[in-house]
Amino acid sequence: MKIRFYLLGIFSVFILMVACKKGPGIGGRATISGKVYARNFSSSFVQNDSGYIGGQKVYIKYGDAPGVGDDVETDLNGTYTFYYLREGKYTIYVYSKQLINNHLDVSVSQTVEITKKKEEKVLPDFDIVTFKN
Repeated sequence: MKIRFYLLGIFSVFILMVACKKGPGIGGRATISGKVYARNFSSSFVQNDSGYIGGQKVYIKYGDAPGVGDDVETDLNGTYTFYYLREGKYTIYVYSKQLINNHLDVSVSQTVEITKKKEEKVLPDFDIVTFKN
């Protein structure tokens, strides 16, 4: 009886250790941040202006999970931050217009890995094209 109880205890601890391993996603203490730089073109493909853009949606994908994990908007200085991330791989992306066909968007992405619990990753700037007059 004692052997069964002992084996059941070991088995339970093993199951809990395996089940508690968490992958990428929300629930940690790490952050990923960066900025979005936009080159704004007119409908006749002449560059009007450029600079860091506010109100731009930035998306995050958690590891190999399908679809969007979350999104944030850039502030007035073009800065975005994803908070409370666990260790793992992430893909950060934004959408940009194409100069050849300004009706279709193309995604611009960067992949990053969080390796420490309180890590603060700062990504290189995203450089996108917009057609806002």
